[in-house]
Amino acid sequence: MIKYFLQLGIRQFARRYNYDAEYMSYIVDTSTAAGVRLSLLPIYSQFRGPKAARDVWAGAMLGSTQEGDCGPCLQLIVDMAIEVGVPADQLALCLVGNATAAGDVGLGFRFSHAAIENAPELEELRGEIEGRFGTSAVTAASFAASSGRIYPVLKRGLGFGQSCSQVHVRDEAIQVLSPS
Repeated sequence: MIKYFLQLGIRQFARRYNYDAEYMSYIVDTSTAAGVRLSLLPIYSQFRGPKAARDVWAGAMLGSTQEGDCGPCLQLIVDMAIEVGVPADQLALCLVGNATAAGDVGLGFRFSHAAIENAPELEELRGEIEGRFGTSAVTAASFAASSGRIYPVLKRGLGFGQSCSQVHVRDEAIQVLSPS
């Protein structure tokens, strides 16, 4: 019965976002216990912090996911961000390598890359997020920076990794700049 509901949720998610969720179904078919754990990941990754910092969270999720994938997972994050009202132009700027001009989305994007790389600017970016939005926003950006890579890595590990593709931000096709 649990497997049925997990698969139902996966099908609904896949239809909603036009996303290939075959790897999710594979996990549930392989192990119901693993499927339950997979279904709980959004509890962690979707903690967005204060509403005022939503764009920072989205940028951090975008940056982390881009670091792990340049295709379907990244498209999913873009679509989910636009769905909650994140400015599409700021998402596009990040994807083409101009995060400094991308407002709060760019701030989160740069924060996630700095956290992943343990870069010297991490403390400055963390301080800016905390100063403007509070500690809860730093927590949300940190959750996003660490969780955006989970799905691409999981997919590749299971043999479901896909090659890079263009990402569409609204109707504009973007050739994503690979992180260096």
